[in-house]
Amino acid sequence: MDAESLNCLLSGEYGRVKEALVKFNKQNSQVFNFTHFTSTGQWVLIWNKLFEYLADPAMPHRADCLMAVKVLARDKTYLNETVSVEQLDGLLQLAGIGTPDGCDAAEEVQVEALKCLSNMIFQSTKCQEMCLNNASTEGIIRRVKMYKEAPYGYDIKYFDMKLLFLLTAISCDIRAKVRDQLHGLVYLVETLDLFMSQAAIFKEFSDKDLDLINEVLKVLFNLTVRSSNNLVPEEEEATQFHRLVTVLHDLFFYRTLNRDKIVLLHSNIVNLLTSVPVSCYVELVSSLNAKHDVGDGSDPSAIVPFEGNNVYVLHVLVEFLRKNFQKAEKKSDQYEMLSPILTVLIKAVRADGVHRRYVRSIILPPLRDVRDRPEVGKELRNYLCSLLTSPCTQIADLSAELLFVLCKENVGRMIKYTGYGNAAGLFANRGLLGGRTGNGGEQYSSDSEDSDTEEYKQIQHAINPVIGCYEPPKPNPLEGMSEEQKEYEAMELVKLMDKLQRQGLIQPCKIGEDGRPQPVDHIMELQDEIPEQQRDHKRKT
Repeated sequence: MDAESLNCLLSGEYGRVKEALVKFNKQNSQVFNFTHFTSTGQWVLIWNKLFEYLADPAMPHRADCLMAVKVLARDKTYLNETVSVEQLDGLLQLAGIGTPDGCDAAEEVQVEALKCLSNMIFQSTKCQEMCLNNASTEGIIRRVKMYKEAPYGYDIKYFDMKLLFLLTAISCDIRAKVRDQLHGLVYLVETLDLFMSQAAIFKEFSDKDLDLINEVLKVLFNLTVRSSNNLVPEEEEATQFHRLVTVLHDLFFYRTLNRDKIVLLHSNIVNLLTSVPVSCYVELVSSLNAKHDVGDGSDPSAIVPFEGNNVYVLHVLVEFLRKNFQKAEKKSDQYEMLSPILTVLIKAVRADGVHRRYVRSIILPPLRDVRDRPEVGKELRNYLCSLLTSPCTQIADLSAELLFVLCKENVGRMIKYTGYGNAAGLFANRGLLGGRTGNGGEQYSSDSEDSDTEEYKQIQHAINPVIGCYEPPKPNPLEGMSEEQKEYEAMELVKLMDKLQRQGLIQPCKIGEDGRPQPVDHIMELQDEIPEQQRDHKRKT
């Protein structure tokens, strides 16, 4: 900054200061590296002078002054050692979220102050620590509670949510405070309800509506994420979650002209649902005669009937999975894009039999053409089967669990739809190798949902259960061999396997009593398993 501009900015003559601020903000609007200020000591000098101006009630150019603070706060070089409690509290007052009896600044000033706070809290650990003890979260929640009565503008509400998201993301202590002490979950769900009611006539959101709702959903995710492992929430918390899922259900029925915005909305809803207990997922499906499904301006395509229910939300979730499969071409993208929706669908199908039967009808319809391997093709079953052997074990496990639940945790049915080879990892992890059955299937109704098609029955006898598809007959490689030749070839195979084991390339295993693979010291130990396997085979056939 040249000497003349710096002198104007530091002069204290508000006419000259205004001119210098406008110039400074224009020149640095897209600057994020302020080495030219920090290396000369100008950054600290300007920073402290700006807060001196902001503390003066007679300062007429607060918005310009705050814009300059916002720009300087992009550089954290001296932020921790320069910022003070008084400076942060002053910004809270200007933003309208300080002490209740604070000054009432113009909306433009409040918005710029919120932007300053966001930059400072993002860049400075000292500011983050200060927010544990100041009035920031109380002030935002106090204003959120007043949204219904007070005519706050869009920008104030939007940056309130931006700041609250940042605060609850960086500190688990602030997250707990907002959720448990300030009842943030309750008030934010009410806020969602308020925004939806304002667009209820045509059930259509503007871009600004969606931007605001998406910010609220992101804050709600921060507040609920700790509950993801709570299978049985407390009664009060369960009530809040049921209310939340009811509102999320209704959100799916709103339209917008901006396709990208609605995809982002669904993505944020899916992320939030990952933190919701399974018991609350029943709210995702409504009766066909429910008020919000018919006769109130809803899109007729938002009605998907199934067993007397409208499963439109489940339909949207399944299609969301399908689209994310198509987007996740790189294996590096799979976890981020598929993990949330797979988690949500697993919870949904575990929550209720209607959910499971509908999702199964889409993902695992009756088999027809089984000439290709289960992992080959463009259907959802093919995509999921292809993930069973993914190097990303989290995605492989989620895909396996979804398919297994859709198969009512029945080993034979799982093999039928995926092939034993694809499902072997799941069976090994759950102690289900060797045809053993687990206890998970006891929770499902006994009525069968399998109805084989004629196409499937015609080639069922030629299906290889290991690869899960039709396999043309092959000549027997042992045909024409004498018993001595067969024995010789068998011993050669044993020698080769023993060599690979000693080189550490393979680890032969047998199936233990727990149904999981157990390493053997020598390959010949495997022959001890043969009589037992033969007895199992005879018993099953």
